[in-house]
Amino acid sequence: MKCFELTIKDNIAHLVLNRPEKRNAMIKEFWEELPELLLDIDNNARARVIVITSTGPHFTSGLDTSLFGDLSLSDAVTARERAIQAQSIFYNEVKRLQKTFNVLEKSRIPILVAIQGGCIGGGLDFITACDLRYATQDAFFTIFETNLAMTADVGTFPRLAKLIPEGFVKEMAFTGKRISAKDAFRFGLINAVYTTQDEMIRDVLEIAQEIASK
Repeated sequence: MKCFELTIKDNIAHLVLNRPEKRNAMIKEFWEELPELLLDIDNNARARVIVITSTGPHFTSGLDTSLFGDLSLSDAVTARERAIQAQSIFYNEVKRLQKTFNVLEKSRIPILVAIQGGCIGGGLDFITACDLRYATQDAFFTIFETNLAMTADVGTFPRLAKLIPEGFVKEMAFTGKRISAKDAFRFGLINAVYTTQDEMIRDVLEIAQEIASK
């Protein structure tokens, strides 16, 4: 695995994003490894709870845009045809990425996620597909796609609108601004806020142990 480390102990699967030097950007391997790991744990009943944490100053910087830079176009007669073809290829790629987070959402096993620093763009899609969310006080959340004149297409809006009031979702979507951990907790996106990452992970693992025991 290039993007994750996995340990399973006492019925808890602990999945760690392990590319801190790259701010845990969601590269091509991320989208392949995550569903593979989750489906193996779920289908083979290898754990009763899954805990996802990260390394470095940020949980994740989000989608690696080079994913879309590799999409190739065949020869087209007109500029309009090329534009339509590009849109189609982009749409199909987004649908493929959506399937990764659908695996999170459909898992039979409770998934807890612990967030430090930036949870940016696709990172917000990631955490909203989990069951319980915890954050450090320095964490922040942003629908960063707005700042790039893009739509957050990997599942943000339908999931986020189920978790927090629609007015807050629209504010995040229209402005693309950062939302602090304090505000995320106030909105109801986050279950609890911690002073340090070590404290958060320790507490989240204790919660996971309680769930696994039942």
